[in-house]
Amino acid sequence: MRDLRSVLRVGVFSLGALVACLPIVTPRANPVPPREVPYPTSMAALGDSITQAFDSLGYRGILQAEPQYSWATGYANARLVDSQYLRLLAVDPKIKGHERNYSVTGAKVSGLGAQVAQAVRQRAGYAVILIGANDVCTRTIAGMTPVATFARVFSSDLATLVKGLPKGAHIFVSSIPNLFQLWSIFHTNATAEARWALGICQSMLAASDTSADRAFVLKREEAFNSVLGSTCRHYATCRWDDLAVFHNSFTTAELNTLDYYHPNLLGQNRLAAITWAHSWWSSSK
Repeated sequence: MRDLRSVLRVGVFSLGALVACLPIVTPRANPVPPREVPYPTSMAALGDSITQAFDSLGYRGILQAEPQYSWATGYANARLVDSQYLRLLAVDPKIKGHERNYSVTGAKVSGLGAQVAQAVRQRAGYAVILIGANDVCTRTIAGMTPVATFARVFSSDLATLVKGLPKGAHIFVSSIPNLFQLWSIFHTNATAEARWALGICQSMLAASDTSADRAFVLKREEAFNSVLGSTCRHYATCRWDDLAVFHNSFTTAELNTLDYYHPNLLGQNRLAAITWAHSWWSSSK
């Protein structure tokens, strides 16, 4: 097992939205009614530790990825995590066994290109993306990815994905969960603060951060979400979640109590439900 300090540092999960924050991306109606989009026969998941379901079994004291319980392509048990893949499988068995999870724990947007290449080689009929948490959740505020860099890389990678996937393929892009909300619900929990002090998301969660520091980090995250939404809207085959994940208020019961950071099984299932509700086939199940 890797050193606890380094393991806990990678990946990120945050909860709901800060009520006082107004979204940068204006919600819009979905471009195509779900009934007009055929069900895919293959699927690819791209992203970071959230999509790897890292530490979703944290109650066992295990620090590792559990992709079988991923919100995106999880396959273990629909009663625990009814993933997007299992929801698609329930309405069309042709997708069975054709799901792939290319996400990488700790990945930033700079690592998305390699995952895109894998999805293109797979010729996936459906690709889901949740990326950017690690670009804002860093050791220091100065270490966050610049907005211009994030925009350039994501725009290029999404264009490559759209062009490389087969005709008729569709893409779903999730917003980044709200890091400030994570801090808000746990910062008075002494155990959570002690775990965070090991090196978890110090840009937002460090005890030494000021209110101004946290506001600055939140603004950077809002900017990243704006990039994700506006870039996705350039393509008729890309669907954005309209900040649903960012604005959703997860509960403390949906985070594991090992790192107070990643979603447990309840959290993964909640994320699956939220993203599915904004997917291409939300009326299917």
